Amino acid sequence: MKKIKNDSLMEFRNELRSEFGNEFSSEPTTELSQDLNNRGKARRQILFYSLLPLNFLALSVSAKSFIAAERSAARPADFSIAEPDNHLGLALVLPLALRDASQLLSSNLTDYLMSEKLDGVRAYWDGKKLYFRSGRVINAPAWFTEKFPTHPMDGELWMGRAQFERLSGAVRRQQANDQEWRQIQYCLFEYPLAKGEFRQRLQDLQNTVDKLHIPWLRIIPQESVKSVEQIEAKLKQLSLQKAEGLVLHLASAEFQAGRSEFVYKLKPQHDAEAKVIAIQAGQGKYQGMMGALLLETSEGKRFKLGTGFDDEQRRNPPQVGSLITYRYRDWTASGLPKFASFVRVYRPE
Repeated sequence: MKKIKNDSLMEFRNELRSEFGNEFSSEPTTELSQDLNNRGKARRQILFYSLLPLNFLALSVSAKSFIAAERSAARPADFSIAEPDNHLGLALVLPLALRDASQLLSSNLTDYLMSEKLDGVRAYWDGKKLYFRSGRVINAPAWFTEKFPTHPMDGELWMGRAQFERLSGAVRRQQANDQEWRQIQYCLFEYPLAKGEFRQRLQDLQNTVDKLHIPWLRIIPQESVKSVEQIEAKLKQLSLQKAEGLVLHLASAEFQAGRSEFVYKLKPQHDAEAKVIAIQAGQGKYQGMMGALLLETSEGKRFKLGTGFDDEQRRNPPQVGSLITYRYRDWTASGLPKFASFVRVYRPE
């Protein structure tokens, strides 16, 4: 008698013995061996094809997990530039960004008003207190707001063009400095929650400001739009004066809180945020100071930034792990910013 050494066949035989008793001996005949071998092969084929859907499912899950992991690696988990959490539910209008004026539909171009986009700190007056965009209270001096109206107003705290760093430091102090605040204006551009079109809301807000006679409270001037060429000329003029850009608001728009399809911002250069990965030492005239920052974008792209810093910023560069804002003109084919330069350390408020 020939011994059967196939493990699957032996297992199958043992199953048959347990089911039908000892009529199957431990030394099966050649005919029985062939029969059992055929049955074992059939079982294995059935098992193989029955597992195919499960194998495909497992491969699909693995592939999705791999893709998710790759995306996670490209966009670091601790890289976050989310919009501030407005936990008080302030009625803020947030503009959409335009790359150029031609993106506006020419059919309704003349329905827009345009104004300078101030490089200031967003401030919302709810009738009692001033708030940052995030909902945190601004510690303004009592005299600054004591004559403000009881209805809401929205605008920018502003010290002048190219003065953002001074302004930012002043308005974020726990104890307000009167001397600093006397250099600050509250420049209004919206009457939150008011009825009527944007043009009418502005006029109502202007009437309020005119009655109050507060020197540091004013409306940001608006200009009617006539053509794309006019927008481009205005943007060029403001850029030469170191202004941040333009805001275009549909004159007939009702008030709409949140990201609005009726309000756009237009800048001569684009800006974005990136995370500081490393600080590279300077050489030559920058010996002993920072030479450049190694940055990483939210998409995981890394590049060096070495322009836009003054000597004080090079002596005390942004910390590793912090976020900075940089300006750029365009993107390269590989997804890196062209002509990037440092603007400031990024703050979410």
